[in-house]
Order: sequence, then structure tokens, then C-alpha cells
Amino acid sequence: MSADPSGCPFRSHSRASASDPSAATSRRSLLVAAALLPVAVGAVGAATGGRAAATTTQATASGDAQRHYDRAARLAGDDPVSLALIKALSPDAVFPPGQAPAPIRVFDNVAMVNTKMVSAAAITTSAGVVLLDALSSPEEAEQVLLPGLRAVGVDPERITHVVVTQAHYDHFGGAQYLADRYGARVMMSPADWDFIAADAPPNAPVRDLEIHDGQRLTVGDTTITLHHTPGHTPGTVSPVFPALWRGTRHTTMLWGGTNPPSATADKRIYLSSVRSFAARMRAAGVVAELNNHPGADYGVARMEQLRADASENPFIIGGTRTRRFMEVMESMIRGRIATDEESPTTAAPAAHTTRTCC
Repeated sequence: MSADPSGCPFRSHSRASASDPSAATSRRSLLVAAALLPVAVGAVGAATGGRAAATTTQATASGDAQRHYDRAARLAGDDPVSLALIKALSPDAVFPPGQAPAPIRVFDNVAMVNTKMVSAAAITTSAGVVLLDALSSPEEAEQVLLPGLRAVGVDPERITHVVVTQAHYDHFGGAQYLADRYGARVMMSPADWDFIAADAPPNAPVRDLEIHDGQRLTVGDTTITLHHTPGHTPGTVSPVFPALWRGTRHTTMLWGGTNPPSATADKRIYLSSVRSFAARMRAAGVVAELNNHPGADYGVARMEQLRADASENPFIIGGTRTRRFMEVMESMIRGRIATDEESPTTAAPAAHTTRTCC
């Protein structure tokens, strides 16, 4: 799926229980805020009678494809986080650009600076700042990212590393600017460094540090584990890290690349990454979820919830819901693969380029 630089098309059961106290957002507050969900064209997931009814954009979807979409809807229930993910992963779904959320501290030690379509997350540590992604261009880094970080009390001069989660322009575009200005080290998986080298896009960072699968990046008192989750790009990376909320540690993940690739073979790679990362999340005890495209996981609405009432953190969704989030993703990707197989003409591979996004 392609995109022009002005915008980016995106082509658990949620009930908290007494046995899962870290699922901090109440069901009532989630449902009230569900009105803020963006509308995806042809998307899956209208809630009916407490259950989500799955439909696809392709009237011919049937058999295995529809069974997978229906399973995703059953898993999601009335959880707006998983329902937003279903919309983002549905065939031909489009998230039109909206208003860019103001910069915000989503955790004590994690700030997010946003454009209309993409976010950069800054993890503050005792010895510096690790930045996850760098927005789309040097100009955006200078005019949006740096003022946004300062607005929420993060000093850009303390940036030690820029972890580029995927080799699309809207994630690496400001990285070299930050390297030149602050001496930050730029990190990317070898496959995505190669991807950039082959495509030679504008504003590409100079090849620097390589991220190996499962690598631990320790800066001061914080260790971030970086997992290879290829599929969206050849070397997409998804971090797991400690986030603090009112001084309490919550193991958090950020899924590095949401939009499924065009080619069926690449969707199979994506599916394998979903399954392996879900297992790693479970082993790490992940209870909180973020995304670098917050329109894909109800993140924009949750930022506004947090701004309105910081008594609970809606990004801390608990172990049960984070696992179901990944199960929903798995079912949707299985559905997309089955859709390709049912309609092979829709699965023609697009040219790989760093100039697409999401």
C-alpha cells in the first residue's frame, strides 16, 4: 500500500477483572470514549449487543477468511483498543489524517510527540533519552519533535540513541538531524539498513548501529529489549521496556509496524513475527501497549483520556488484554492471507520502497 508524504493510509475481550488489577482503565470509561474512534472505510467491528460483528471490504470474502475476521471480532468484544486494531488491519481500511495530539507524557518516563499520523516516543533514563523513531524529516524533527519534547520536560540534548523501528520515511526522516545535532547514535536492524541502502531515500541516516534480535540496550537505569518483528518492513523492530506510572513499573511493548504488507509471502512473515513476539511478551510479563501510529490502537483517544483524568492510565491494559490484542492481530493477518488466497489478484506484491509509511 502506498502513501504520499501528506498522509498515511492504513491498509480482548476487554473486561478488567479482580485477578488482573493492572488493567487500569474501566470498561465504562472505555465505552464512553469509544465515540472518538476514527472511522475506517470498509472496516471491521461494529459493536452489536456487546459483540463485534465482523465484515470485510470484499463482498466475496468467505470461508477461511471470514472465519478469521469473525474470530478477531469475538476476541475484541467491546474493547475499543482491539476494535481499532481490527479497523487498521482490515482490507482497504483507511485512517484519514486527523488533528495531531499535543505532546504528552503517557508514563512518568515516556513522552510521545505526534504528527497527524505518526508518533515518536522518548524514554527518559538516569543517563539520557532513548528516542523510538524520529518523525518524517529534518524539518519535522526541528519544528515538531524538539519543541514537543521540551514542552513535556524532555531535554533533547540528552538524546543518546534513536531506535528506528522501521525503514519508512516517517520513522527515520529526522534521525540524521538528531545524530548531527546531538551526537545521538542511530540504531536499526541490519535488514532495514540494507533496505534503506538499496532504496537511497531522501534524509536517510548514515548507517550506524545494528540491532540484533533480542538485543538489550541499557542506558542508565533502563534496559530496552529490541525484538525483530519483520513483515511490515524487512527488519521491523518492536521494543519491550519498563514504563513507570506514579513510580510503579509496568512492562510495556510498542508494536513497530502495523500496516500489513502487500505480498502474501510477506504477510506470512508478518504472521510469524506476531506469534513470536506474543510469546516474548508473555514471557516478559507485558501489561501496557503503545503504537507508533496511535490511530491504529485507539492511542489518540487514550491520550485524551489521560489528559482529562490522570487517575488511571489507559495504556496499562493488563496481561490478559495485551495477549488478546496480539491474538486479534494474528486472526486479522490470517484473514488477510486467506483473503489473498481467495482473490489472488488482490495480493500482487507492490514494489518495496522506504517512501511508503505506517
